[in-house]
Amino acid sequence: MRLKNSQYQAIMRSYEQKQLKSNDILNRHFEEVYKQLPEFKTLDESISILSVQYGKKLLNGDDSAVASLKKELAILRSRKEELLKSAGFPAKYLEPVYECNDCKDTGYINGQKCHCFKKAVSKLLYSQSNLSEVLSLENFDTFSTDYYSENFIDPKSGRSAREVIEEAYRVCLEFAQTFGTEYNNLFLYGDVGVGKTFLSNCIAQNLIEAGFSVLYFSAPALFNTLAHHAFDKNDADAHNMHEFIYDCDLLIIDDLGTEYTNSFVSSQFFSCINERLLNRHSTVISTNLSLDALADLYTERLFSRITSNYILLKIIGDDIRIKKKLQNREDEL
Repeated sequence: MRLKNSQYQAIMRSYEQKQLKSNDILNRHFEEVYKQLPEFKTLDESISILSVQYGKKLLNGDDSAVASLKKELAILRSRKEELLKSAGFPAKYLEPVYECNDCKDTGYINGQKCHCFKKAVSKLLYSQSNLSEVLSLENFDTFSTDYYSENFIDPKSGRSAREVIEEAYRVCLEFAQTFGTEYNNLFLYGDVGVGKTFLSNCIAQNLIEAGFSVLYFSAPALFNTLAHHAFDKNDADAHNMHEFIYDCDLLIIDDLGTEYTNSFVSSQFFSCINERLLNRHSTVISTNLSLDALADLYTERLFSRITSNYILLKIIGDDIRIKKKLQNREDEL
């Protein structure tokens, strides 16, 4: 998955619409004030005339023009503030209204993409995939422990599948609720169909609603995108997505271990994980691999990074997908 140029342009058009909307609101405010306070409009015209006059003086070598202009402008602006206040208008009524005051609805701050731009990318990618619909079905409100048996016991810990999932749910919920104030990473592992992806979706839905930028990748799609960027530096789409992979608030990597693994993939994976750790950007990883298999498949330093910096949640139980299919068949009979 790459951020296509058409997607980038769609986001930029949305910023243009925000700026037009802000400009329309400001123009209506000025019209309202001018209509109710004719003197206010006269003061604005006087400021324009003064600026031109003193500009000419400055060009003609009058060095005192700037100081004189500032003094007279201060008097006129003070009078404007008094008029607005006396008429009952808010103090900032004639200032632009932005959805994002940080970038002033441009999407950029000093040439760098604003946090609101990253959020817009996240929402666009989710809305243009089937993931948006998935999140409406798989979230903390719809999560159920009914599919986890108290009789399914983990021989190593002696805990039941129900006990394990209740703790995993609590940890994931706390992860989402404290996101932005506490820094954590999650590593969800266990057999196929035990709810790892469901929990990841719960977190994604919660954080997207809270305004954070979230990117979801299956492991093969992630490494495909990283490869595009590594081997074709002129691919603008891959470059944009590579940037968001490293900078988004939360990166979700699903089904780690299903990708074709080689030294390049391991190197790219380590670089991504390590960079996000250094910048304190959270990551959630889910896999069917055991910790032993993870250690065998990837490098020792990558294994060390994950086990040292992630909350490890092993989820056990029956395959819920099979349980649901069997239940649906019974309901149809």
